[in-house]
Amino acid sequence: MHTETRRYTSVAIALHWAISVLLIGNILLGWNMHDADKRPIEVLWQLHKSIGITVLILTLARIGWRLINPPPPLPDDMAPLEKLGSHVVHFAFYAVMIGLPLSGWILVSGSPFSVPTVLYGVVSWPHLPVLPDLAMSSREALYGPLENIHGFLAWGVFALLALHVVGALKHEFGDEEGVFKKMIPLQGLFGRTAPPAPSRGAFGVFGAALAFFLVIAAIPPVSRAFESSSSQPTTNAPAAETWVINEDLSSIRFSGVHDGNTFAGQFETWSADIIFDRDALDQANVSVSVQTGSARTGNKLYDDSLRAAEWFNVTAFPTAVVSLDNFKANGTDFVADATVTIKDVEVTVPFEFSLSEEDGVTTMTGTTELARSPLDLGQDSDPGADWVSETIDIQVTVVASPPDAGR
Repeated sequence: MHTETRRYTSVAIALHWAISVLLIGNILLGWNMHDADKRPIEVLWQLHKSIGITVLILTLARIGWRLINPPPPLPDDMAPLEKLGSHVVHFAFYAVMIGLPLSGWILVSGSPFSVPTVLYGVVSWPHLPVLPDLAMSSREALYGPLENIHGFLAWGVFALLALHVVGALKHEFGDEEGVFKKMIPLQGLFGRTAPPAPSRGAFGVFGAALAFFLVIAAIPPVSRAFESSSSQPTTNAPAAETWVINEDLSSIRFSGVHDGNTFAGQFETWSADIIFDRDALDQANVSVSVQTGSARTGNKLYDDSLRAAEWFNVTAFPTAVVSLDNFKANGTDFVADATVTIKDVEVTVPFEFSLSEEDGVTTMTGTTELARSPLDLGQDSDPGADWVSETIDIQVTVVASPPDAGR
């Protein structure tokens, strides 16, 4: 007959089962997050990374809890070799619970695809340092071995799980006192257990885990704030003859296709100096300065991707410049040459626009197209436009008053 044994604390039980479900479920997700063409399904890919970081944070909390609240001792009737085996399996579990999400973090940080991580579509999670700055050849060389390590650790979880379950059942249904009843949430299902020892340190353990998460999660917004404050363009005051822009009604928008789905966004911060007279087109000139880090699409993953080095590289090149000249009438509309400079790469494309006037206010609406490859946008991970369309449509609306309005 089984003797009474002391239970684990409620916190230890909750962490044990939560991590178990998340870890095993995430491995299965990782093996099934590709479509029929073996392409990763983005939403599942991001979910896989999100759960991995969650497992990492919860495991840190579980280790802290175990150090402050030691687990109940193993039954006295277990053989010494069995006790040793139990301890080895448990510590191996902790190693893979840390190593599996950490190896995944390393893998995506050094990946040649440079896809940002956004936890549950809400929290930007940074890459580890150094790895994203490696040359493409180095990242490609590292990716295969790192992927193999990540996969090996995943299989290791199932090997350890088999040992763990077999050992627990053997001791539960054999002649020994049993250990399974100490961890199962439904108390009394496999026999009586004594109450757990008084727990302590919950605030410190979970506070430390939360602090670790918040410190790491704070890196992207702090970096963005620093970039924003240090990259504001220094411009002279507009000349007297430039048009006065109504910023609330004006916009620079863009749209394209990602993985078969249309996306759209706009730049929230930009300025323009406009010199234009339809009766003196040879003297017309427009200069636009756009803060590339202000691109917003309503999708945090897209926004973070656009800031990355292979796209706008906001850290090194915070500003894009557009100059319009060589204006010509095109029937009732107009066309100009738009010279676009992004990351020190310059292209010239036609910009077609129309004007409408009402109560002394002019509304300009114009469109153009930009090809990604000449501007070196997304050429590391998607040079063949397999994911993002090669052509991006630009739509511009400017509501402005001529310099002499109201005089």
